[in-house]
Amino acid sequence: MPGTRGAISRKEPGTRLFALDGIRITAALVVVLYHYIGLNTAWDRNTAELFPALRPLALYGWLGVEIFFIVSGFVICMSVWGRTVGDFAVSRISRLFPAYWAGIALTALTLWLLPEVQELRHTDEWSDVLVNLTMMQGGLGVGHVDHSYWTLFVELKFYALFALVVLRGVTYRNCVLFCGIWTLAAVAAPTTDFRLLHFFSMPQYAPYFIAGIAFYLMHRYRPTMLLWAIVGVQFLLAQQYVRGRMRTNLGLHLSEQLPTWPARLVIALGFLAIAAVALGLLDRIQWRWLKTAGAITYPLYVIHMAVGITLIHHFRDRVAPLPLVASVTAAMLVASWLIHLWVERPLSKRLRSGMKRGVQEIRLNTPAAAGPAAPDSPAPAEDRVRDMAMASAGGTGR
Repeated sequence: MPGTRGAISRKEPGTRLFALDGIRITAALVVVLYHYIGLNTAWDRNTAELFPALRPLALYGWLGVEIFFIVSGFVICMSVWGRTVGDFAVSRISRLFPAYWAGIALTALTLWLLPEVQELRHTDEWSDVLVNLTMMQGGLGVGHVDHSYWTLFVELKFYALFALVVLRGVTYRNCVLFCGIWTLAAVAAPTTDFRLLHFFSMPQYAPYFIAGIAFYLMHRYRPTMLLWAIVGVQFLLAQQYVRGRMRTNLGLHLSEQLPTWPARLVIALGFLAIAAVALGLLDRIQWRWLKTAGAITYPLYVIHMAVGITLIHHFRDRVAPLPLVASVTAAMLVASWLIHLWVERPLSKRLRSGMKRGVQEIRLNTPAAAGPAAPDSPAPAEDRVRDMAMASAGGTGR
């Protein structure tokens, strides 16, 4: 694409965006609210009777997942810049699996000790639990130990797709081309019988990932009409699936009774929040506690649903509803912090070290002539050289 060769990064790589941590923990808590208050599963009765003021809001809490996907598109594009496919694989596997394994262990143990809520049991045999350890059960038709894990398989498919960009080289041009090709695939998939295309293009969720990538390009370089057009098209495409997502999460009867405009409003607010991050409007947010909040978001997500609902169900007749939800939520936050501290950090470090050695072994034993062409993505050092050149010529502007 003409003009991309001279595109200059205007952001210092590695700068932490605390606002993103705030958005992530907010989205996670909204999903928790949906599972604990919006659904009747934990209470064996209509939660409208227990939470008349909160339930109308909680019923739309599933939209926190859509916000997660936008953040994921932004963060993945940011984190892989200048990296190889091996680096990308090491980073993602060491980041996702330790807390996930802890979540499976805690969830399976809870459902075994307190088998009170039959709706939470999606695995028939212990072999299903073992398959869940791979995070690939969604592709095999095996039930999830915790139903919320379906989103992790969606994330894995996104990583597989974006690995193609990393293989080619993560550049401004390649990211834009990727967004365009994925958009076309996601639009075409519902009208074809090509199941593999539908499987990987993920029409319902692609708009959020693609928008996140475009927002990161705005953040790294500058907003352009092209990038805003990509975001705008994704927002419009996302509207097609709102009613279907409501049916999936709320059931046919309830979803037909409720209006769709609150869901569309939440999606719009999610887009606006990430846009504010991309444009630097939230750069002044430097609250250090948000780093911890962001760190426990993923552990919270992988343990909160089945474990939390089981605890609420177990104590629902002994503790008042609102204090019970608050207590269980607080317990899940503490457990998430402990998993991050005692499981995720040490195990991620060991997993990362071991995988790096494995990747290095592949590189050492692969003849240079047989390897892929060198990626055309500018290294961070090259970006800095360009920045210095522009600064000496009068600055890049903003």
